[in-house]
Amino acid sequence: MPIRLLALDLDGTLLNSRGELSERNLEAINGARTLGVRVALVTGRRFRDVRPLALELGLDVPVISHNGALTKHARTLETVSVALLPLEAAREVLRVGRSTGADALVSDDPEGAGVLVYDHMSDNNAALAKYIAWSRRIHGDEAEEAIRRVESLEIYLNHAPVHITFSGQMARMKSLEERLQSELACSVKILGTFYPKMDFALLDVLHPEVSKGVGVRAAAHEQGIEREEVMAIGDNFNDLEMLEYAGTSVLMGNAEDSLREQLKNLACCHATATNDEDGVALAIEKFILMRVSSVGGQGSEEERF
Repeated sequence: MPIRLLALDLDGTLLNSRGELSERNLEAINGARTLGVRVALVTGRRFRDVRPLALELGLDVPVISHNGALTKHARTLETVSVALLPLEAAREVLRVGRSTGADALVSDDPEGAGVLVYDHMSDNNAALAKYIAWSRRIHGDEAEEAIRRVESLEIYLNHAPVHITFSGQMARMKSLEERLQSELACSVKILGTFYPKMDFALLDVLHPEVSKGVGVRAAAHEQGIEREEVMAIGDNFNDLEMLEYAGTSVLMGNAEDSLREQLKNLACCHATATNDEDGVALAIEKFILMRVSSVGGQGSEEERF
């Protein structure tokens, strides 16, 4: 069956290691759209952070953000679906995080463009400081609406948020992930995004039924598109369920070996080049535009598990 919906992860996938969209990736996306393929951005980023790119690209499918917890139209802010983290679970997540000294970020405001709320940032969490500075910069005049520091998250959390995030060094985040899994069991979904080269990890804690796969399935259903007509491209563990759902799935060349191992028996899963080698464009060219493209060396479009 022809591909009618293209689901694209952002960081480590569509965007290169500098956080930029390459010209070749853009041309491939535009080529796919010319053929009638609908394109959805599917990301762990909060809606407000990905909205500018969606508006720039003029995409016709709602943005699937917060790892599938919130799906909204970029232009109108109309909410298609939302699954909030239950209040009691959110309070427990914050308690466990506090007990380990982890920095918590609360994503909120599902009705609007979104707000990031925090009350503390450790001196040694340089990556978090960099992210907050980046977020303030990209939102410009809206920075005060986009990011808010409060006196206490415990006081602030009197309602269900979209999700809670922790970030830091990989070993510390893996330890926190184990603790959250042990104490909160099935009451939440914990999605880890790991960047070994930077010794950095994100832990997103969400409603237990949330995933990128759920978000893509809902988007496909809304568009009247069958699973076999969906192509998904990703690079990290929070992309796993999306890749398993899609009729055609593509794993980036920069993905971790352990994720590659989990997907090796998935017949519909293919490998492409890294995000710095236009792996997304290569996959679109091969599976949608139907023309032969190749790159030299490791990570060519012909590589498979």
